[in-house]
Amino acid sequence: MQNRIEAIRKERGIRQEELAKLLGVSRQTISSLETGRYNPSIFLAYKVAKLFGMTIEEVFIFEDAEQEESK
Repeated sequence: MQNRIEAIRKERGIRQEELAKLLGVSRQTISSLETGRYNPSIFLAYKVAKLFGMTIEEVFIFEDAEQEESK
């Protein structure tokens, strides 16, 4: 699963540390999310999307959705 967390965060001028604090996770978790080394729980994905004022689908790109679009 890919995501747009880093791009959205940077557009809004939020540092990884700030985002981590707002979400109640470590900065390392944010880094791992942004690089794709960690897939969040549905609860964390919801918190990220809600914080950005977006839907989960606007923040996270699910592989099945990518495969369907390429057909």
